[in-house]
Amino acid sequence: MNRAATARLLLCAGLLGLAGSAKSQEIFVSNERDNTVSVIDGATLEVTRSFPVGRRPRGLTFSRDGRTLYVCASDSDAVQVIDPDTGALRHNLPSGEDPEQFALAPDDRTLFIANEENATTTVVDAQTRKVLAQIDVGIEPEGMAVSPDGKTAVTTSETTNMVHWIDVPTLTATDATPVGQRPRAAAFSADGRMLWASSEIGGTVAVIDAATRKVVETIEFAVKGIAADRLQPVGITLTRDGRFAFVALGPSDRVAVIDAKTYKVVNYILVGRRVWQLAMTPDESRLFTTNGVSGDVTVIDVATQRPIRSVKVGRFPWGVAVRPASGTPERSAGAAP
Repeated sequence: MNRAATARLLLCAGLLGLAGSAKSQEIFVSNERDNTVSVIDGATLEVTRSFPVGRRPRGLTFSRDGRTLYVCASDSDAVQVIDPDTGALRHNLPSGEDPEQFALAPDDRTLFIANEENATTTVVDAQTRKVLAQIDVGIEPEGMAVSPDGKTAVTTSETTNMVHWIDVPTLTATDATPVGQRPRAAAFSADGRMLWASSEIGGTVAVIDAATRKVVETIEFAVKGIAADRLQPVGITLTRDGRFAFVALGPSDRVAVIDAKTYKVVNYILVGRRVWQLAMTPDESRLFTTNGVSGDVTVIDVATQRPIRSVKVGRFPWGVAVRPASGTPERSAGAAP
C-alpha cells in the first residue's frame, strides 16, 4: 500500500473514531415546568428524546461510568435513580425534604444532598440506599460540592448567607464562611485548593481558600446597559487547568468568563434568557447553558468563547449534565472539574 492510500485509511479511521466519540456523548437537561429530562446528541446538537421524571426536577449528575443518572425531583422530595439509556426509573433514594442540588463524592457512591426546606444536608449511600447522616446547616441550603480528594463537602445556605464545611470521614459540620447574599452554587478548583461560591442577590462570587476557609477574593460584575440587580451569579464551572471560571449571571442573559489566576472578568457571553446552570464536555471544548425563560440551551465554543448554537428543550430548563463516555470523568452543573 502506498503512502497516499495509507494516509487516507488513517484519516478515515480517525474520523470514525471522532464520530463514535461524539455519538457516545449526550447532554441531559432537566425541565422544571414539564417534569421531564431532554437529551441532546453531542454530535448533531439536536434533542433526540425526552422522558418523564418527578416534579420540578433540578440538579442532575451521573455515575462515573455514565450508566446511572441521578435527578433531584424537588417537589417529589426524591432523588431519582434513572437508567439514562431508557429513561426508566430504577428507584428513589431517601433524599430528605425538597432536594435542590447534590454532589456525588469521588467514591462514586456517597451522595450529598442539600435539603432546602429543613436546613439539612442528607448523606446517602447510593448503593445500599441508606441514609448515612443528616447534618444541620444554614437556612435554605442550595448548593453542594465535594472536594476532589473526597475529604470535604460544602453546602451553601441561601438565607444564612454562608458556606458550611463538612468533614466527610466523620460526617460532621466543622466550620462556616460568610459570603454574599443568597449563595446558590459552589465549585472546587481541580487541585482542591480553592472553592468558588456564587451569591445571587449579592451579585458576587467569593473565592475561598479551602485550607483557611477565608475569602481571598470577591468578584463583582458590570455589563454596559445592564442594571446591576440583573447580574445574579448562579451556576459555576472551572477548567481543569485552572485557567478560567465560567459563571452564569441569571437574568442578565450572560455568562461571565473569569481569569482564574487574576480573578478578573475577561469576557461576557450573551446566551438565552435567564441562564441558570452550566456544564462542560470532558474535553472542555464546549460549554452548555440552561436558559430558563427562553426554554433553550446555548452551546458555547470554549476556545473562542462564542455561542455556536441554541437548542430548544422543555419549559424552564434548570440543570444540565454531560453523560461521560466509559472511563471519562463527568462534568455537570455545579460540579468540580
